Amino acid sequence: MAAIYLHIPFCYKKCAYCDFFSVANTKNVEQFVSCLLKEMEIRKYFLDNKKIQTIYFGGGTPSLLSPAQIEILMNGLHKYFSIDSNIEFTLEANPDDLNKNYLTDILSLGVNRLSIGIQSFQDKDLKLMKRRHTAQQAIECVLLAQESGFKNISVDLIYGLPDLKIHEWEENIKSALDLNIQHISAYHLTIEPNTLFKKWWQQNKITLPDDDESLNQFNLLKELTQKNGFLHYEISNFAKDGFLSLHNTNYWMGKKYLGLGPSAHSYNLSSRQWNISNLQVYLSEISKGILPNEIENLSLNEKYNDYILVSMRTMWGADIQKIENEFGASYKHHFLNKQKKYFEKGLLKKSGNRFILSDKALFISDQIISELFIV
Repeated sequence: MAAIYLHIPFCYKKCAYCDFFSVANTKNVEQFVSCLLKEMEIRKYFLDNKKIQTIYFGGGTPSLLSPAQIEILMNGLHKYFSIDSNIEFTLEANPDDLNKNYLTDILSLGVNRLSIGIQSFQDKDLKLMKRRHTAQQAIECVLLAQESGFKNISVDLIYGLPDLKIHEWEENIKSALDLNIQHISAYHLTIEPNTLFKKWWQQNKITLPDDDESLNQFNLLKELTQKNGFLHYEISNFAKDGFLSLHNTNYWMGKKYLGLGPSAHSYNLSSRQWNISNLQVYLSEISKGILPNEIENLSLNEKYNDYILVSMRTMWGADIQKIENEFGASYKHHFLNKQKKYFEKGLLKKSGNRFILSDKALFISDQIISELFIV
């Protein structure tokens, strides 16, 4: 099985925290759709004719595409790839893009999972982040999606926001849970370069919570989602039984994936590839039949590090037998030596052949994972 990701780079405006590649206008959408079809043709053999189990439209703001444009892209995917009949087809969406007709149309095209970028149910935070929607629109769009027939809905939330109080974060989590959704992706705010938040932070215009406060918010998230029957299956992801994101799980399980569109990344078990993060260059080059991307052939060390990076973020952890089988005994010994101090401190736990981050290690996972790498 394999996965395909399509990066839709268009937004009406940039959010204050976002560093994903996007352009704050909707020019060139028609040309872009044509170029995506051309890239599909160019890269139709990248996945070696493996069945495509998941399709994911990310961005940017994929819900800016019309149903007709989504249909054109789906027809292209069916033309150039072998699509599984039980495909998981996710579309990222902004709440204010979702109306009854749009939802009915995309459902009929095969979109069966929505990932809605709500981020907060507090209007003050939405305004600060320069989101386009209100808290009420966020609630209404989820209810409308459910009424339209969507049975697999994920919402994005952000914690660690400037001046976010613990009771406000609790209200955000409870608002999401009250909507009877199937999945929550919750991310701690990172101040990224070239964002408004970065500028405001440098100018002391915003105040960020300290580590203890962020940890309290994370722990509350874990507690409330668990009480409501959600499985904490990856550091930032929580799902009801049967509703894990298959697409992201493909990434974390180290399966092949193809990324289409500017800035999209691909992986075929031996190399990483990424397209140029420039829309005009992408459109120009693809139109000429040239793929503007870079390729990095992975060394054994890099493949091992990749496995550690993705596996240790999940509830399944890293399999020591898999490490020995795929990378060799020296990698197994390296891992066992490096993990020892964390195991002794209760930051790692062992289940069969697998080493898994304990609950108290999740908030400092980056530090632990980096120490398991081979540099």
